[in-house]
Amino acid sequence: MSKTYKLILCHTFLLVCTTTLLFPVSAKVPAVIVFGDSSVDTGNNNGIKTLLKSDFAPYGRDFEGGRPTGRFCNGRVPSDFISEYFGLKKTVPAYLDPNYGISDFATGVVFASAGTGYDNTTAAVLNVMPFWKEVELYKEYQQRLQAYVGEQKANEIITKSVYLVSIGTNDFLENYYLLPTTRTKFTVQQFQDHLVQAAREFVETMYTLGARKISLSGILPMGCLPLERTINFMAMQECNEEYNNVALEFNGKMEKLVKQLNGEFLGLRVVLSNPYYIIKKMIRHPSLYGIEVTDEACCGTGLFEMSYLCGIDSSLSCPDADKYMFWDSFHPTEKANQIISEHLFKTLLYKFVH
Repeated sequence: MSKTYKLILCHTFLLVCTTTLLFPVSAKVPAVIVFGDSSVDTGNNNGIKTLLKSDFAPYGRDFEGGRPTGRFCNGRVPSDFISEYFGLKKTVPAYLDPNYGISDFATGVVFASAGTGYDNTTAAVLNVMPFWKEVELYKEYQQRLQAYVGEQKANEIITKSVYLVSIGTNDFLENYYLLPTTRTKFTVQQFQDHLVQAAREFVETMYTLGARKISLSGILPMGCLPLERTINFMAMQECNEEYNNVALEFNGKMEKLVKQLNGEFLGLRVVLSNPYYIIKKMIRHPSLYGIEVTDEACCGTGLFEMSYLCGIDSSLSCPDADKYMFWDSFHPTEKANQIISEHLFKTLLYKFVH
């Protein structure tokens, strides 16, 4: 056997091993089931009466077919990428999307609603689906799944699936820092504790419903969102470090919660998918990721637009979203979502395969 042939075999073997690590066999994780807000909503808000929608151009312009789906992005969101990394489908459908049925949902489904939060008041701000309603829809899903594949198979899917939860930023930016009534009721530390308790109650409920693999989310550096930079006049539109510090503090409390939950519930595996540091690194060193603009968004002027404001004049949007960290003033681009998702999968979520 020649050296060249041996070298080819060696490279092929390494490629197969690497690919298997990043995209493992899907049978080990039968489905990805998603809860949360606009960071992972794939179209549920299309079907409810709210002003917070994204089922119009320029949203979805880089999605397959160039169509807006209700994702708050130019393309795919983290729930899509993570599903693919688990060896499942490349896009995860929204539960309220009439174009999909239980046969589609059996391998992955999204209950997330853009604009929602752990606190019920957060959902009320923009009249979106409260977090408890997502859980109620999941219970309905379980019944439909049992009717579709049988009780035994349904229970296997429910137990072995990975449950992704991405939520919390709206609780601070749309609720605590926006509503005087909330700040009158809580100090920021008390509000953090209130949200952590809501996260605990969610996990406890999901555990009783059969979930065993749960990924809770940390909060991104919310003070660096383009909208928060725009209104941070006193600091010359730099990141609002007060908000970032609150995010760090909250994430620390969530880490403690995860440790507690893993010690209290038999067979439960909870992880904290914390995007804070990878996003902060991307903002500080964008060239490492092929990104050029981090302080402004792609759509509109890049300073404050989101949802319908992005749709007023699509021609204002940047020509190449891949050069931008943020798609609108609140949400990352598809490229940023992919980088963040791959990082979280390689460093943490891959453990759910074993």
